[in-house]
Amino acid sequence: MSAASQRPRPLPTPETQHFWDGLRRGELLLQRCGDTGRAYFPPRPFSPFTGTRDVQVFRASGRATLYSYVIHHRSAPGFTPPYAIAVVTLEEGPRLMTNIVDCPQTPEALLLDMELELAPTPLDEEITLPLFRPAGGGAP
Repeated sequence: MSAASQRPRPLPTPETQHFWDGLRRGELLLQRCGDTGRAYFPPRPFSPFTGTRDVQVFRASGRATLYSYVIHHRSAPGFTPPYAIAVVTLEEGPRLMTNIVDCPQTPEALLLDMELELAPTPLDEEITLPLFRPAGGGAP
């Protein structure tokens, strides 16, 4: 059994199904407030800014910058240490917790504000995870 298949599996809900469907197609889908135009994450049926239910789903760029991270050195199901638990700032504004891949898991390689790109990673046939890698597809 591969490490990825041992990861805890997210459980899509009616409010988040579009997000998971988009990732399966290689797209990062966000929502936007109909009143303010501001993007938000995580998915929900109402705007966190105004409470309106006038929200739109749109395809995000998939670009982000590294906001914060910790390098975890203990084993956990589905993860091979060391691995970065990161918060990225999406180009559209919201922040997202994720993992950084295709990069050494060291402070020398994981530079704050480094440019990242979406690296959709299948967990199984239904769930694809929104992981990120250094922009350009590899380590700096």
